Amino acid sequence: MPAFTPVMLKVQSAEVLQCGDREGVLNPLRQITVDGTLAECDRVGDGRADYSTKHKRHGVNVQVITDPAGRTLWLSPALPGRTHDLTAARTHKIIRICERQGVPVLADMAYIGAGEWVTTPKRRPPQGELTPTEQTANRALSAARAPVERGIARLKSWRIFRRARCSPNRMTSIAKAILTLERHR
Repeated sequence: MPAFTPVMLKVQSAEVLQCGDREGVLNPLRQITVDGTLAECDRVGDGRADYSTKHKRHGVNVQVITDPAGRTLWLSPALPGRTHDLTAARTHKIIRICERQGVPVLADMAYIGAGEWVTTPKRRPPQGELTPTEQTANRALSAARAPVERGIARLKSWRIFRRARCSPNRMTSIAKAILTLERHR
């Protein structure tokens, strides 16, 4: 994937995050936000793997990493649409790499149970309610996660990312192309 300024995050063979010219250093980042999105596309052959029951559509799961300013740092290779966000993050080793580098991760409820480096909202207990303090903490976390939601909305402004008329196998290269174009926008 092409470099970007000021920090370059790159996954090579889904194992090594790089930053700048020094391998494995994420020091310039205070935190990152991560979220998954469904990039809709046509089904090809056996489309069961690409069908998301949550969205009731065919597509691929793409993980989006942004910095606190909302700049998209990295888009993951496409996984089948039925893949859960936490499974996708573990497949791409996003959480493990950030933990190893000491970079905290902000995420939504889909990432509950990801580990101590991932900050997620507090879930409402069964037959109960959240305390006012927990509600305030959840609101603050939602406000801090707003950049990743804006980043995803900006990606979805590309028509091909909203509804691709091609094979799901081509969505990884399309995501890379969109990321490159977004950096030069």
